[in-house]
Amino acid sequence: MPSVVVIGSQWGDEGKGKIVDYLAQKADVVVRYSGGSNAGHTVVVDDVAYKLRLLPSGILYHGKTCFLGNGVVINPGVVLKEIHDIKEKGVDISRILISDRAHVVLPYHARLDELQEAALGTNKIGTTKGGIGPCYMDKVARTGIRMCDLIDPEIFAEKLKVQLDAKNAIITKIYGGEPFDYDQMLKEFTDFADQLRPYVTDTGAALDEVFASGKAVLFEGAQATFLDIDHGTYPYVTSSNPTAGNATTGSGVGPRDIDHVVGVVKAYTTRVGEGPFVTELLDTDGPGNYMRETGHEYGTVTGRARRCGWLDAVMVRTAARLNSLDYLAITRLDILDKMPKIKMCVAYKYEGQEIKHIPASLKVLAQVEPVYEEFDGWMTDITGIRSYDELPLNARKYLERLSEIVGVELGIVSVGAGRQQTMVLKELL
Repeated sequence: MPSVVVIGSQWGDEGKGKIVDYLAQKADVVVRYSGGSNAGHTVVVDDVAYKLRLLPSGILYHGKTCFLGNGVVINPGVVLKEIHDIKEKGVDISRILISDRAHVVLPYHARLDELQEAALGTNKIGTTKGGIGPCYMDKVARTGIRMCDLIDPEIFAEKLKVQLDAKNAIITKIYGGEPFDYDQMLKEFTDFADQLRPYVTDTGAALDEVFASGKAVLFEGAQATFLDIDHGTYPYVTSSNPTAGNATTGSGVGPRDIDHVVGVVKAYTTRVGEGPFVTELLDTDGPGNYMRETGHEYGTVTGRARRCGWLDAVMVRTAARLNSLDYLAITRLDILDKMPKIKMCVAYKYEGQEIKHIPASLKVLAQVEPVYEEFDGWMTDITGIRSYDELPLNARKYLERLSEIVGVELGIVSVGAGRQQTMVLKELL
């Protein structure tokens, strides 16, 4: 059976949750391999909206096994609340598996995140202050606490004492903040451990059995390509690797286990937080504001307004190279329904020269000018269309030009939030 990785091709918020939810119909297993609860996605099923932050979208299907891999950082309080909330809506939570190698987000991580952002002032990264970055810092520094530690009372008590002493010293002496109480945190997280213990296992070994049995596997990335710690618009990035290459490292399987990679592309571009944005529209009553309000472009987790702009095909072409994309999954095409003219950035111009790649230097990226192609809009409601061939000619021209520039086939086109508002051009699972 095939395996498919779904990644975001822009700065996140492309609608990966909807695409994963749709593809999960034919998958046996859905694996989240990176990120933490700082990223969220909304999935609509039978007009009920499910806001997920850590659990894979496949959890909304009965009988699907859902993995949180070792590359994910787990906030126990968040994942337990998520499990509780969806259970109350009638969702089966018996098939959730959490890697014993996944690192744990603790309260001092969130406090440090907040204090570090405040200290940066105008140079702030724009994090959600959920402690994700500091948790990954501990992971790389080899001082982190993993799920296998959390569920072992003796080891957890010992490691928490060492870490909390060190973190309290930083919080109080460097930032002048209030320290945490060891006994209180130990009690709270011991309770979390008791609740999470039944879900924790060696997910890499479990996935090996899944592949050996020939089941279909869907890998779900968090965030997106240009928030990747190595390949994104550094330092305005996340602290992990959302790109497809990390699907193996972050879940404990080998590269040969991956068959196809699908890049999700919003029909325009958005980003949250700081950093250069070549196609950003800064208007208050023009197309940028129209995209934001029509598309309800506000963060699932934070509620922050997203910055909006025209579709940047240079980004998507770079994402195609970085992730070895096989197919594009286009989302939110319907948001452009009432726009008479639509633009697409097909190249950048810097110091009089045209460039077709994204420079590493943010100084250069902030100075490039977008080279646009303009398209006639279709000016009609497409949310009820269920066949690609029935889309307006101008909509198809827009999509096919993107595919041509990027060099990747169209695989899926979405015209709304519902599962039924999905056109599949290529069967992947």
